[in-house]
Amino acid sequence: MLEKISDLTNEYVDNMPKIKRKKYGQFFTSMETARFMASLYTIPTDLSRVTILDAGAGSGILSCAFIERLQNVYSVQEIEVVCYENDSNVLPLLKSNLEYCKKKSNKNLMFDIISDNYILSQYLDFNHMIGGSVKPKKFDFVIGNPPYMKIPKDAPEAIAMPEVCYGAPNLYFLFASMGLFNLKEYGEMVYIIPRSWTSGAYFKKFREYFLTEGKLNHIHLFVSRNKVFEQEDVLQETIIVKVKKQIDTPETVTITSSKASDDFANITSLKVPYSLVVSGENYYVYLVTDEKQISVLEKLHKFNKTLPDIGVRMKTGLTVDFRNREILRNAEEDGAIPLFYSQHIKQGTVQFPIQKEYEYIVTDKMGLTQDNKNYLFVKRFTAKEEPRRLQCGMYLAKDFPQYKKISTQNKVNFVDGLLTEMSECLVHGLYVIFNSTIYDEYYRILNGSTQVNSTEINAMPVPDLESVQEMGKRLMSSNDYSESNCNLILEGYCG
Repeated sequence: MLEKISDLTNEYVDNMPKIKRKKYGQFFTSMETARFMASLYTIPTDLSRVTILDAGAGSGILSCAFIERLQNVYSVQEIEVVCYENDSNVLPLLKSNLEYCKKKSNKNLMFDIISDNYILSQYLDFNHMIGGSVKPKKFDFVIGNPPYMKIPKDAPEAIAMPEVCYGAPNLYFLFASMGLFNLKEYGEMVYIIPRSWTSGAYFKKFREYFLTEGKLNHIHLFVSRNKVFEQEDVLQETIIVKVKKQIDTPETVTITSSKASDDFANITSLKVPYSLVVSGENYYVYLVTDEKQISVLEKLHKFNKTLPDIGVRMKTGLTVDFRNREILRNAEEDGAIPLFYSQHIKQGTVQFPIQKEYEYIVTDKMGLTQDNKNYLFVKRFTAKEEPRRLQCGMYLAKDFPQYKKISTQNKVNFVDGLLTEMSECLVHGLYVIFNSTIYDEYYRILNGSTQVNSTEINAMPVPDLESVQEMGKRLMSSNDYSESNCNLILEGYCG
């Protein structure tokens, strides 16, 4: 059944310009991925009638994969499929594909195609507003490959779902939220979505809703980013999630991974305690792939402090250089102060000057300068292939006594004292943390991007202040700033 649907979908993709599909955030699921997603559902043996929702259905390949799966489930006799799709270009293909499935199915198959805007047609129900349905329709199963498209904060869809929107909204998590709302209690939902929602401030409201109303049962990771939508030339890091609409928390989450999405032949599988996968008041989701990563989380989750708890906070560098060209200087002059870039972070220290272009500024803008005091500088961006995500250097004010003020370029993060200046001992202790292997691994589990996000860093678990200072003293007395020595020092505190 699915081979023909896949062929027709590929034919549509070949003939429809990408720019037209991009208008709808449209990226089509491969046949192999659709079959894998359909295989994740648990079909109750006493279910004779099945209702399925596929929002943003496209060509209907996910619905057809699910219908194909149900052909071999003897107890199921009747299938109702509801598809939302408002791209008029693909609607004829969606209809013909579902009609083909109906013709080939050995079940009583009924389908309904709704061409309304999926979010706007139901937001009254979602927000329990006057004018909404008293008893909105709920489904046994929801399946989806939602549109991936950033929308403005004032877009109708964003305004319609304030409970899950913050910052820069994307249609994919609005669809996921509405999909969960459309699910019956204890119903199951399988979505293929970017991993970006698993951490960060912009997605906090979504995570809180998504992981309160439902619980993760299964996560599938793709080792190769460019294999998920191979024909589409998409490098978005994508995952498949299975969520069950339930309040009670399961003991474990199954996490699988495959090297490519074109065969799903070599899948690794891991059962991970739920409390390690979904953790903290920020509802971060930790995508672990092996026992070593589980051990990292177990060790660090023993700590119950954060950086703000011990009196410090990571901030983003102050100066966006290309927006302030008039204040940039190549050489020192009267009134000039250093502008520190990530290139100044070298071998655990901050070196200046390094004969870099524009490493001085002349300005009286308060927002672009900071006191010359002790900091820990951390690179905000690293290359994907670099061995470490966290790369830091200790900035000690005593090394630059000629300056009262300095500045940091916005591709540098810095850790600063909240109320008082950080002691050299505390800076060294923080260096032990940020230069250790275990914290670098922790951050990679949490965030798949190459950007070091201050919100996530400020939420990560750390030892108490006294312990961090003790670690700093040990580092200072050893005079060995290597990663291996930092690991040795930290090991005594996290076991």
